[in-house]
Amino acid sequence: MSNASPGSDLSRRGLLGVAVAAGLAGVAAAWWRYQPVAAADGAMEALWTKTFDRPAGDPLAVSAFKGRKLVLNFWATWCPPCVEELPMLSRFHREQQVNGWVVLAIAVDQPSAVRKFLQTMPLAMPVVMAGLEGTDLSRSLGNATGGLPFTVVVGERGNIIQRKLGKVSEADLAQWAGLP
Repeated sequence: MSNASPGSDLSRRGLLGVAVAAGLAGVAAAWWRYQPVAAADGAMEALWTKTFDRPAGDPLAVSAFKGRKLVLNFWATWCPPCVEELPMLSRFHREQQVNGWVVLAIAVDQPSAVRKFLQTMPLAMPVVMAGLEGTDLSRSLGNATGGLPFTVVVGERGNIIQRKLGKVSEADLAQWAGLP
């Protein structure tokens, strides 16, 4: 025979319902908070004026990619999801170049760490080292929290068509590959 009364069973269910509702509210708030926001006024114009050093030390002007379909990927060597998605992005760059796509990996990291990392994981896509300036640039493009990885898809007309905070997936890349 159970010591629990029918009323205590209802109390447990009620508490469980409140806990589930609170958990869902927390997930929804976090999802909303970490969604990309609108790019700052003039952010795209400023992007095209940027020049960053490549790992070898030679400069690369972002304007070299103006008029192309461009995936900007902000990453760092100390960011596990960034490191996990890099081979996939590199493969996308290699396979989609014939369709006019370029992936530009913008390292928000120390140059020495990036150079060391690239010795163990060479990438087919161009890599530039932006340091803390990369964080400011990503924020201006809609990354309100400054989180990594952050990816921006730019159309041939220079407009932002997609943004994603967090690791990209094969499904994301397949969707982007089909964009005009």
